Amino acid sequence: MPDVVDSDMMGGVPDGFERLWTPHRMAYITHSSERPRIEGERDCPLCKKTEDDDRAHLVVHRGVTCYVVLNLYPYNPGHLMVCPYRHLGWYNEATPEERAEMAELTAEAMDILRELSGTQGFNIGMNQGVSGGAGISEHLHQHVVPRWTGDANFLPIIGRTKAVPELLDDTWQRVSEAWAARR
Repeated sequence: MPDVVDSDMMGGVPDGFERLWTPHRMAYITHSSERPRIEGERDCPLCKKTEDDDRAHLVVHRGVTCYVVLNLYPYNPGHLMVCPYRHLGWYNEATPEERAEMAELTAEAMDILRELSGTQGFNIGMNQGVSGGAGISEHLHQHVVPRWTGDANFLPIIGRTKAVPELLDDTWQRVSEAWAARR
């Protein structure tokens, strides 16, 4: 038996891709159902009330049906989430007004992040349901992740560390001020 597993031996067709095997992630997959469920608005970290302190809650802008908040665990500096105020988990449960404002705020977030930090690209998307990868599946949110050429590296995989070169409060200050200046 060879020391290295060959894709031909496993019945696969070579496709030119290298594989980064991460069997340690199986613990996350097999135990995902053990994550405590959020039981309504009271327990939900994404339910933001108008009387909440925006800075303490990382809210950078409030719209009519939705708001924009910094991700507490950002992939990159400026990682934003666009969320409806209502506590709902699925995109198809949102009203047409909520979906329209999510789209408008996403576009505005892109403009602001480009102006502030020269963002070269974006990852924009929603993870729906626990099996779809949503960390907080009970409250709909769209990620707006700024990207730059060369921003990805193996530090998170090898060193279990994510390098984020700006403090959340500094990011909050810059983004919220830029948003307010547009009004």
